[in-house]
Amino acid sequence: MTTETIETDVVICGSGSAGVCAAVWLAQAGINFHVLESRSGPLEIGQADGVQCRTVEIYESFGLSEELLHEACHIYELTFWGDDKTSGRIVRTSRAPDTPIGLSHQPHVILNQARMNGLLLGKIAPHRTIDYGHVVTGLEYQDVREGDAFPLTVYATHEGKEKVFKTRYVLACDGAHSSIRRALGYTMEGDTSDAVWGVTDVFAQTDFPDIRRKVTIHTDRGALLIIPREGGEMVRFYLQMPSNTDPKTVTLEQLHARAKSIFQGFQLDIAETLWWSAYTIGQRLASSFSAANNRVLLAGDACHTHSPKAGQGMNVSLQDGYNVGWKLAQVLRKQISPKAMSTYVLERHKVAADLIDFDRRLTRLYHEAKDDPEAAERFKDEFLKSAKYMAGLTARYEDSILTNAADSDQDAAKHIVVGMRHPSAKVVRYCDVRPLELQRALPSDNRWRIVVFIGDLQNPECARNLQKVSLFNTRLHKIFWLTLPFTRSPIF
Repeated sequence: MTTETIETDVVICGSGSAGVCAAVWLAQAGINFHVLESRSGPLEIGQADGVQCRTVEIYESFGLSEELLHEACHIYELTFWGDDKTSGRIVRTSRAPDTPIGLSHQPHVILNQARMNGLLLGKIAPHRTIDYGHVVTGLEYQDVREGDAFPLTVYATHEGKEKVFKTRYVLACDGAHSSIRRALGYTMEGDTSDAVWGVTDVFAQTDFPDIRRKVTIHTDRGALLIIPREGGEMVRFYLQMPSNTDPKTVTLEQLHARAKSIFQGFQLDIAETLWWSAYTIGQRLASSFSAANNRVLLAGDACHTHSPKAGQGMNVSLQDGYNVGWKLAQVLRKQISPKAMSTYVLERHKVAADLIDFDRRLTRLYHEAKDDPEAAERFKDEFLKSAKYMAGLTARYEDSILTNAADSDQDAAKHIVVGMRHPSAKVVRYCDVRPLELQRALPSDNRWRIVVFIGDLQNPECARNLQKVSLFNTRLHKIFWLTLPFTRSPIF
């Protein structure tokens, strides 16, 4: 077998959500990198589809939100259904907005993972192609020191040829069966329950009135979650299967029969099934997220797995890639210290652990609600209370070399929490009096920005502070002048 050796700054193993999101940062920064993907081409049909508000905000920061929102199915309302013992049919028990007003200026939508990845791949394409058909076979490294040039070696095969990649950093985004994680000797720690669920994308003919809404149905025959899909016709069913079901023996006919039994009192005909599967619910976390002095980092399903019913998997993986991507770009451009890479594990491990705990709690509530009306009510209350979490807006990063809440004056900006995502805020740009969301002035393009909240300029002290900051601004390359719509206070 012939061998080819390649030197590159970063090797990303896997072109899933985490990998391609990180690659966008590197591509924009002009970093030399390779994405190794075992598939022969891009993902064609992804299993994930829920796109939370925070993820839409990230796509907005990359300049991709307009296309995403145009193609996606928008989710506006959530309804709860259950058995009615008197009529012998299921009835709607309550309804609620899917995302409470004010959480974000972006909505919760549904768009297939393959298309979500495709939008990011389009952003990468002018800079780098994906190395498809490359199977990662191993990883080697010695004691890694800060000044080492290419301390990591990734081995892969492509069309009968061995390829050796000498690199500075390795990002493992190669899924639940990660080759890099196995090469490090790390394990996935957690539980596998005996709960089995089926999932299927179907074109359904039905008189069920909420078929185009997000719906949870709890009956004594099991639970069903409805997710309307993009295009206006297809829907996804998540179906709770009977106890002691072996997922390997589940058939499509069983899924159809299960759905029809849960839709008691309504007609349901499946005209076509696009995709289906059955799985056992498990929640696992990798024993470690990094190695080699934070030169090898795990992201996405390579370091956390859980059930899909909360719609968090693709979103958390994308945000892993977003987090590690900007840091890698900045480190390799020598704009921040390599020590900053340690914050990836500090920040994202907690997010993954919180997701595992949430998924366990939600799964337990699903199964308790099967035969207990009070438990079904508890499920509804918990689901609604979790709206902000499921929108992706509750992550708070601890103090580190990048984040310092301990020394900040929280009273100076009461609605800004250090370590959390910048909240949505309507502002008016001073130079042209254009109203816009503040986040639109902060695109993800590898530039740093300083946002200063001066206050009301009619206050003499605020005016003096503006003059002080203006002197400092002579050292800055670009200033964004904005004013709040009501106080007319400049922000830049």
